[in-house]
Amino acid sequence: MFRGVTQLSLDAKGRLAIPARYRSELMSTCSGHLIVTVDPSKCLLIYPQPAWEPIEQKLNNLSSFDTVTRNLQRLLVGNACDVDMDAAGRILVSPPLRQFAGLSKDVVLVGQGTKLELWDEAQWNLQIEIAMAFKDSGMPPELEGFSL
Repeated sequence: MFRGVTQLSLDAKGRLAIPARYRSELMSTCSGHLIVTVDPSKCLLIYPQPAWEPIEQKLNNLSSFDTVTRNLQRLLVGNACDVDMDAAGRILVSPPLRQFAGLSKDVVLVGQGTKLELWDEAQWNLQIEIAMAFKDSGMPPELEGFSL
């Protein structure tokens, strides 16, 4: 289970050091084999391979005759890259993926349960501002009665 926000830096080669608190779990569950793909929100999604496979299978089983579905398949499956953590716990984020998400040196890794999101730090800060806007427009109906 991935939780929390971690500020990190990409090195000059585009490598990202996975936080130590996730490394041993990732090594035991998937031998450090991860899938990195794009998200329509302009961030990257990082999945342990076993968590990604059922998602990919569901996407590929959808009809490619529907334009919206086909575009989503192209986006998520077409951009998916296999990466392996190196001995130092780093993964290489390919140039096309870095370009898609507009990643600079300063990035944010956000735990989202079974996956991680990788954001450019400036874009993440904008997302937080957007997320906080709910207080001006009210809570969505599906969250009424929800308590923390």
